[in-house]
Amino acid sequence: MTHQSDIEKRKSEHIEICLHKEVSNRLTTGLEQYHFLHAALPEIRFDDVSLHTSFLGKSIGTPFQVSSMTGGTKGAQQINTTLAIAAEARGWAMGLGSVRAALESEELARTFRVREHAPSIPIIANLGAVQLNYGYTVKECLRCVELVEADALVLHLNSMQEIFQPGGDQDFRQLLPKIEQVCERSPIPIGVKEVGFGIDSQTARRLVDAGVSFIDVAGAGGTSWIEVEKYRSNEPMKQIAAEAFQDWGIPTAVSLQTIREELPFFPLIGSGGIQNGVEAAKAIALGADLIGFGRALLEAATKSIDEVVALMERVEFECRVAMFGIGVSTIDELTATDRLWRMDSSKIDRIKR
Repeated sequence: MTHQSDIEKRKSEHIEICLHKEVSNRLTTGLEQYHFLHAALPEIRFDDVSLHTSFLGKSIGTPFQVSSMTGGTKGAQQINTTLAIAAEARGWAMGLGSVRAALESEELARTFRVREHAPSIPIIANLGAVQLNYGYTVKECLRCVELVEADALVLHLNSMQEIFQPGGDQDFRQLLPKIEQVCERSPIPIGVKEVGFGIDSQTARRLVDAGVSFIDVAGAGGTSWIEVEKYRSNEPMKQIAAEAFQDWGIPTAVSLQTIREELPFFPLIGSGGIQNGVEAAKAIALGADLIGFGRALLEAATKSIDEVVALMERVEFECRVAMFGIGVSTIDELTATDRLWRMDSSKIDRIKR
């Protein structure tokens, strides 16, 4: 079992590094390769453009989510509280950082408890899937959900991070049947997410066959957790080796499109480097049902609720304007649009859902 002070130290370092160091993947999200076909005659009223949608059977005001980021320190508690209040105000779903710390310390559990600040939005608990190889069972997974009063649990896949993380858990053998067991015995939806390197369509199919209820692609183009752990490492060899992986992963757009082609109707969260509402609209048109924003919200969350709310309002406005610009007024219509184009040097491909 990890000592409480070790967990707090690691979580604090993660926040500081993400705020103050350059930790972006050299790969882009791939969304810059896609463009909407402008509708000069949209034939709709801007005031009628609505972001209301549903996810996992729960109605929400927007197709947006605060991505899983943090918890386990006093500073993280304030960040999570700020994000939860803002998410409740704007109708965003909320993912929590790994709740493992809460299982190992009642004191740290408080840093994840945000339900009192967010009574109506979906809250998604989070635990590293690899912990199923280190003594965790279905019991611990369900305890995570109970501790934070979550609507769902996501098991994160962070194999590359664990290799570079000091003291990382590196045994990823036979996780799929253990994930399947959790899905079979859980009364709430179980999802799987990456942490910034993407999920391919074949892996997605295996996860669906194992019984997961949703997938967060968490593609490349945003934070690289190899880079984050490079700054924490005291091993010169791993610090240098990390440089070779600065462009590792599946871009968010590629992950979304290929999984959507493989799984036409399966619930997908699109995250990984998405910065604004136009990129969010593109990701929805490519196949995402919900869009996650992570580090894009972090700095604002260290300042005030008002700053987070203002950022969320801007993202919502940008997405609504993009929808207006192609003549769609609902998220269902955005999902079904054929007005998204992929451009390269030799051709223009129209993307159809």
